[in-house]
Amino acid sequence: MNRRDFMASSAAALAALRMPDPDSIIRRVRAKEGGPVQVGRGEVAAVRQMSKSLGDAAAELGGGHARELAVRYLHDTVSAWLDGSWTEGTGRELFAATAQLVHLTGWMAQDEGNEAVAQQYYAHSFRLASEAGDPELAATALRGLAVQAIDLGFRATAVRIAEACVEQAGDIGDQRARAYYEATLANAAALDGDRTTATASLTASQKFIERAAGAPGDSWASHYSIGRWAHEAGMILAQLGDYESAQEHLHLALEVHGLDRRRTRAIVLADLGTVRLRQENVDGAFAAWDDFLDCADGIRSIKISTALDDMQARLYRLRNVSGAVELSERATGLLR
Repeated sequence: MNRRDFMASSAAALAALRMPDPDSIIRRVRAKEGGPVQVGRGEVAAVRQMSKSLGDAAAELGGGHARELAVRYLHDTVSAWLDGSWTEGTGRELFAATAQLVHLTGWMAQDEGNEAVAQQYYAHSFRLASEAGDPELAATALRGLAVQAIDLGFRATAVRIAEACVEQAGDIGDQRARAYYEATLANAAALDGDRTTATASLTASQKFIERAAGAPGDSWASHYSIGRWAHEAGMILAQLGDYESAQEHLHLALEVHGLDRRRTRAIVLADLGTVRLRQENVDGAFAAWDDFLDCADGIRSIKISTALDDMQARLYRLRNVSGAVELSERATGLLR
């Protein structure tokens, strides 16, 4: 998807992402008879377990390793259950569980660099979540669209969708989820140069994540740990030019909370190297990038590929500094 296509399709997505009318919600999830398969809580549990297993693999090794499995499971198994028979309670749970898996598949597509496919999955996840009556799942789908706009540099679109994400969440009880959405708005606002909104949303996000400390949670957004928050907060602060605080937050993410997913840890280390370089700490940047290359080996993710390209571009300017050429050669080997 190029920038023009995303701008047109994101505008269409904003127009389309409205809550379905109450009648359509009732038609979709109410008790249903006559389907080829009787769906119960076991099938719903299976969808959720598959989402967890595939999500764990993607978080460790990148979306490129698991997306085909997720797509096959959706098409070959879950689609038959959506066409089955169920009670109204089971129907709502089935649509919510499917919204999770569809969202995960969209994230995997985005992590492969396929923005167009990811956008379609996020929009579909939003509709499923809306029909299930689950505002948190709907907000998380909107967050996926907002992150796309952030990554592609569409500042106004990113802010608009991030605002819709926060509005959609309303007053849900999960503090981690609310921290997740407020941080997304802070990120979009920082990209847009709106320091006031970025600072206010980051402060709100910190308040929510601190309230959630020690409470693991079992919602779809409960994976948003304080370590992940510290990484995102650090990069928002870097966008705002506060590199000292940014480095402190990245240290918090890595050393205090010890992010244990290889993909996530690799991305944080790459970011830490860039922040240190902006502080003219070349030795510190090289040390972080050396650790990044150790973590990145074997991960299939556009985030990793982009970080490798970014690192090499910076290393070229430092090619006369001891160790720069060796790091660049290692990065070239991983890109191959």
